[in-house]
Amino acid sequence: MSARQANAAFHAELAWLGGDEPTANVLIEVADGVITRVSTNVDAPAGAHRLRGLTLPGLANTHSHVFHRAIRGRSQSGVADFWSWRTLMYGVAERLDPESLYALAHATYAEMALSGITSVGEFFYLHHDLGGKKYANPNELGDVVVRAANDAGLRITLIDTCYLQADVHGAPLDGVQRRFDDGSWEAWASRVDLLKDTDTMRVGAAIHSVRAVPRAALAPVADYAASRKLPLHVHLSEQPAENEASLEAFGITPTQLLAAEGALGGRTTAVHATHLTEEDIRLLGSSGTTISMCCTTERDLADGVGPASRLAAAGSPIVVGSDAHMAIDLFEEVRAIELDERLISGVRGHFRVTELAAAMTSSGAASLGWNAGRIEVGALADLVTVVLDSPRTAGARGGDPLAHVIFAATGSDVDTVIVGGELVVDEGRHRTVDAVGPALESAINAVFD
Repeated sequence: MSARQANAAFHAELAWLGGDEPTANVLIEVADGVITRVSTNVDAPAGAHRLRGLTLPGLANTHSHVFHRAIRGRSQSGVADFWSWRTLMYGVAERLDPESLYALAHATYAEMALSGITSVGEFFYLHHDLGGKKYANPNELGDVVVRAANDAGLRITLIDTCYLQADVHGAPLDGVQRRFDDGSWEAWASRVDLLKDTDTMRVGAAIHSVRAVPRAALAPVADYAASRKLPLHVHLSEQPAENEASLEAFGITPTQLLAAEGALGGRTTAVHATHLTEEDIRLLGSSGTTISMCCTTERDLADGVGPASRLAAAGSPIVVGSDAHMAIDLFEEVRAIELDERLISGVRGHFRVTELAAAMTSSGAASLGWNAGRIEVGALADLVTVVLDSPRTAGARGGDPLAHVIFAATGSDVDTVIVGGELVVDEGRHRTVDAVGPALESAINAVFD
């Protein structure tokens, strides 16, 4: 079967259709990239592509800073805290041009595809050249990462980020931060107006944080996103220092500030949400604001463990992201939500397995604005199949395959990735990027050389 066949049929040995247990012998029929029929307990017809293992909806990575991939492993010695880590990250941002950004992003997105990710939310604020001057195409670098993701076979939501000041007191951006600055929220919005959705790209908006966007611009950015029906994302309370600065400047927490300016709600995703008060949790949950947990990054930076179960109980959907790409493995991200809470609470069972599965599929896709993350008629035909006979997953067929995969599988156990009915990864190999490891090595070396 051609990797780019418009109409296709996939026969899954086991498929998770959203219930408590996977279903056996599922035939998934696709036309023009959309699921048109799902049949259960049927034999594989002639010509169907067989999916051996457990098939899930495609995984949604809701929070990525793609160029951070270059510093994986470089921040483990001599980097004492988040702020010194940020200095290292800025050093990479200083070096990137369109060519080097494309090479790094393309290889990183291919790594994501190999791990089962079919859609990515790129929280993107590297807008201009090194001196802060606009490129001839004002969205040159945003277009680069969109092209890189699509060339690697992924859907992308370009979460174009408003970033206007250095701290809550309005200090001007300087040095590499000038690459982030549009000068005003109006100029940011005018540039974002030039971005248009495609079949494989969605436009999103972001308030970088309450540190980086003046209070007077919070409501206008949120209103702009609402007027275009864009997903709105925001870094929230990642560090205690952010909360302290907000309390000093405004007398309220960052969450309360966003609520006061109308920036919370069903289209909003708050990233991290680690250091919250009970009132913050109530505001986020009652507004239906989604929470993107990025556990491998939060661990690496010693940020803390967010109150995921209390947020979920209050009404916030929970999703996951790989953020700074300390690792790209959404199985690890999603089980860490449960396991990290076990460590600090001494109690098991904060989340059901199906809730964790939804966090990295249907809820994640919704956060990014895609009709995906579900194996059902009308949804985009984005699928991932995990083998059940690797050293990590062996024994799954005789127990609870979904729980086994959620709590033991890694991205290395992904066999097949399908986006819009097209094979992106087959038998564990990317179909268009022959050697993802060497491509990453070359791209990272080019940045530092």
